[in-house]
Amino acid sequence: METRALLRKLAVYYPQRLRENRDFGGLMVGKLPAEIHSVFLCLDFDDEVYPLALKTNADIIITHHPFFFGTRCRILKSDPVKASLYEKMLEAKMTLLSYHTNFDAGKPGMNDELAEKLGLKEIKPLETVPMARGGKLPRCMEIHDFARYAKARLGVDYGLLIAAGKSMISSVALIGGGGWMKNVNAQAEGYDIYLSGDCPHHERREIVLRHYNYLDLPHEIEKAFMTRMTKTLLSIDQYIQVTSVDHEKLPEVI
Repeated sequence: METRALLRKLAVYYPQRLRENRDFGGLMVGKLPAEIHSVFLCLDFDDEVYPLALKTNADIIITHHPFFFGTRCRILKSDPVKASLYEKMLEAKMTLLSYHTNFDAGKPGMNDELAEKLGLKEIKPLETVPMARGGKLPRCMEIHDFARYAKARLGVDYGLLIAAGKSMISSVALIGGGGWMKNVNAQAEGYDIYLSGDCPHHERREIVLRHYNYLDLPHEIEKAFMTRMTKTLLSIDQYIQVTSVDHEKLPEVI
């Protein structure tokens, strides 16, 4: 498929205007080819992924997390590991694009995919946080049962549960990754529990004191990026060859 045509169609789902301030994305490495017939997807591109991507010889690499989170010059000067990888990618004539918060907020995007994996019904954006999604569970669950259900549905082995609100859960709001700070909005909009990640200690204390429920799941639930982006690409062109890798292992719980 002609590259510009593919990117225009991806922009319908994940327009740059949805990208948050101070976020980075778009073309990170290399030059755009004239046509795209094969795509390699991963959550983060690093030295562990490089040989796998090299082997596929894909026309383009698409990641969720930006390869450069900041200005390229500053990162290349301060991060010799990334600078070395960048030079290897240029030598191999790799092209890398990143879709970050515009993918999170896009429709259908990251948070739609996570909500669907949880089996939520009546999925919709939060009124005060358009990036977030909320919906109703197929059945009411005791909060610890819900936490185990969410872990299994989102493919992780552990989570941190704050059970300081309702004991029975029927409605859920969520943002994948590090969206912990929007739990206040979810509570104000009447959701029984909020699900995200990377919540710091002092905010956990505030959640307890506000008598709310919060399930902190690892950032790696964002591997849903590969599933959703594959669906989107194939909906645009069913003949595109899509390869993805889920190489990021969770830390051991000791």
